[in-house]
Amino acid sequence: MTDYGLLSLIPTLTVLLLAIISHRTVESLIAGVIVGLLMLDPKNVVTDLSVTALNTLGDETVKWIILVCGLLGSLIAILAKSGAAGVFGEVFSKFVDTKKKSMLATAVLGVAIFIDDYLNTLAVSSSMRRITERYRVSSEMLAYIVDSTAAPISLIIPISTWAVFFSALIVDNGLAGPGEGLQTYISAIPYMFYPWAAMILVFLVAGGIVPAIGPMKAAEQKAEASSAEPATINLDGVRANIWTFVVPMGSLVFFTVWFDIDIFQGIIAALLVTIPMVIFQRAISVHDTFDASMDGFLSMLPPLATVFVGFMLKEVNDKLGLTQFVIDAVMPFMTPEMFPVVVFLSMGFLTFATSSSWGVFVVAFPIVVPLATAIDANMPLVLGSMLSASGLGSHACFYSDATVLAAKGSGCTPIEHAFTQFPYAMIAAGVAAVAFVIAGAL
Repeated sequence: MTDYGLLSLIPTLTVLLLAIISHRTVESLIAGVIVGLLMLDPKNVVTDLSVTALNTLGDETVKWIILVCGLLGSLIAILAKSGAAGVFGEVFSKFVDTKKKSMLATAVLGVAIFIDDYLNTLAVSSSMRRITERYRVSSEMLAYIVDSTAAPISLIIPISTWAVFFSALIVDNGLAGPGEGLQTYISAIPYMFYPWAAMILVFLVAGGIVPAIGPMKAAEQKAEASSAEPATINLDGVRANIWTFVVPMGSLVFFTVWFDIDIFQGIIAALLVTIPMVIFQRAISVHDTFDASMDGFLSMLPPLATVFVGFMLKEVNDKLGLTQFVIDAVMPFMTPEMFPVVVFLSMGFLTFATSSSWGVFVVAFPIVVPLATAIDANMPLVLGSMLSASGLGSHACFYSDATVLAAKGSGCTPIEHAFTQFPYAMIAAGVAAVAFVIAGAL
């Protein structure tokens, strides 16, 4: 097998460069995939491209993402078509009468919906978008607040899909016995410095204590100067009420927890509650209900295309040995004191490069854990660094699933969201890196 070494970075760098130049996400990702395939086997690019696409489509995680996001889109579309989302906005707006309150309310709602980052990004953005528009909060700012209370919160609160996944990895890698993975995961929560920093920072930004900076400042100024009036909803004749919104959303959270933090089963159960409910209320006709559900599913295809091609890039990067190269490159810095910060920065880069907040750690855990044991590193601190890296990559990568969905729900493009959010992600990453250095030295 060819060792590509430093050259394994070329596809990811191609994607980043083209995205900066073109502000186009899917096209840049496809270019990166093709460059990677040319490196692997230039004579069979077309064949390898088709095989990679089919393999990616058959991936269990990809199929799960398509179904979960599509069905969430269906639920949101039904609530919008029935007028339930509009009613919720009108009721909630009575308690939110300033721009600052609208942003803080968005952040609080994001913390409250901690079960899953997909559920968080789509539910919070769809709930708060019209309210924040009313006070001229830019769609980029809304996306930043939503994204910063998605993966970070799902990591910090151990009743989430993230906690379930990483607890299983902890058991699989011998760090805990059967049924004890969650306790070990909880021991690492105080050391998840990036999620803590990102969450605190977003509240400081929403509260006006930390100002909008860089591209975000320009986006906010553009929103403030806009002469367009925020869209309004005519609720005359709408049969839906506040419960038409609260019950479906509440049932989604309840059933996700009920089915052992399985959001796929949760969304199916929520739809089985919502569809009869809106039909019985005559908030929407039977035909319109199912038309809305189909339209909602289809509306998720553009962001899902980005996620799909991102997974294709991950497969190409895996064949090029990107993960192993990065780990080998940082080996000389693996001292007990520097181990946590090196793991955080290297794994954060890998998660960013591959857009895989979970998949890269299936490979990394069996490598990092024995190394940590061999040098007698603080294991909860090391776990905190790996989990922080997962949150950083999800947060900063412009083609990660969380970034794409936050942008979709908030009304901006993934590139606009990524560029405006990136400075804040780097601030939080810098704070976390310093914290890991200090904690490693203690």
